[in-house]
Amino acid sequence: MNERGFVAFDDVAVLGQSNHRCSLECGPMSMRHGTRILRSRLVSEHRRCLYVCRMELRPLVMCFALCVVYAISKPTEKKERVHHDEPLSNRDHDDSDNFDYDHEAFLGQEEAKTFDQLTPEESKERLGMLVERIDDDKDGYVTADEMKKWIKHAQKRWIYDDVDRQWKSHDLNGDEVVSWEEYKNATYGYILDDPDPDDGFSYRQMMDRDERRFKMADQDRDMKANKEEFTAFLHPEEYDHMKDIVVLETMEDIDKNGDGLIDLDEYIGDMYNQEGDASEPEWVKTEREQFTEFRDKNKDGKMDKEETRDWILPNDYDHAEAEAKHLVYESDTDKDGRLTKAEIVDKYDLFVGSQATDFGEALTRHDEF
Repeated sequence: MNERGFVAFDDVAVLGQSNHRCSLECGPMSMRHGTRILRSRLVSEHRRCLYVCRMELRPLVMCFALCVVYAISKPTEKKERVHHDEPLSNRDHDDSDNFDYDHEAFLGQEEAKTFDQLTPEESKERLGMLVERIDDDKDGYVTADEMKKWIKHAQKRWIYDDVDRQWKSHDLNGDEVVSWEEYKNATYGYILDDPDPDDGFSYRQMMDRDERRFKMADQDRDMKANKEEFTAFLHPEEYDHMKDIVVLETMEDIDKNGDGLIDLDEYIGDMYNQEGDASEPEWVKTEREQFTEFRDKNKDGKMDKEETRDWILPNDYDHAEAEAKHLVYESDTDKDGRLTKAEIVDKYDLFVGSQATDFGEALTRHDEF
C-alpha cells in the first residue's frame, strides 16, 4: 500500500522515513520530538495511542501517559515529501494478453488476489450488484466520472479503514458526527495541563494546528465533522479543498527562520542531516541542483507557497481517469459515452473475469462512500 500522506502538527510532524513505537508509561509524560515523522498511518496510530493512554490511565491519580513517537533517520536516507499518485497495478497493461491490470484497477490489488472462487455466473451476478453502487445518481448509467470515482475509492480502501477505526474512538456520543470538542477531548484530554517540556515542544501548538485543519475540513462551518469531513481532516492530501493546508503545514515544518519561505539550507536540512560528515551523498548534490534549477522558479533563492505546491503536489498523470475512460470505451457497445449494467456485465471478463473477488466486502465497504 502506498502510505503517502500528510500529517498535522499534532502528529509531531510530517512525511519521512522513520522507526516508530508506542508505549504506555505510568508517570511523567514524555514525548521525544525528534525529526518530522511519518505518514498518515503512523499518525493514525499516534492518535489512537494518545487516546488509549489517557483512557487506560485515567483511574490512576493524575498519572499521565503518552506514546513515544520518534524517528531516527540515517544521514544518507532521503526524506520524501512529494505526493504522487501510485499506479493502479504493478502488472503490465496489455489486454491482448490478459485483463489482470484492469481487474486490479477496478477492484483494488488486495481484493483482486481472491479471484479464483466464483463461477462466471456468480461473477456476473455480483458485478451487476456492484454496478448499482457505482451509479451514484441512480439514472441507470455509469459515466466515466462515476467509474473514475469508484476506481479511486477501490485504490484508497486503507484510508477508509483508518477513518472507520478512528471514528469509533472520537464520536464519543454516537451522534454520527465528530465535533471539534469531541476530537480535542479524546486526543488531548488532560495533556494540556502539563507544562511544556524543556525542548519547547508545545501540545497547545499541536492542538491549535489541528483546530485550523479541522476548520478547513469542516465545509459547513458548524465545528462538527461528518464522515467525509473527518476523512478530509485526517487525510487532507486526498482532497482538493485541503491542498492549501497541506502546503502551509509543509512550509511551517521546513521554514526554520520564520520568514514564510523555504531557502536552500532549509530545503536540504529537512531531508538530510549531515551529522559531522564532510562529504554529501550524490542524491543530496542532486537535490541542491533540483532546488536551484527547478524548485526555485523565480530564481530568488527561496521557495514561496506556489513553488512549494508545485514541488509537493505535482500534476501527475491521472491513472484512475485513464483507466475509467479505457473501461468505458471497451464496454460501450452503443457508443453513447456511458455504460448500462448490461454493457458492463456483458464485458465481465474485462472487469472481474470468470474468477472471483470478495464482492461482499467490496459492497459493504462502498456503502459509506
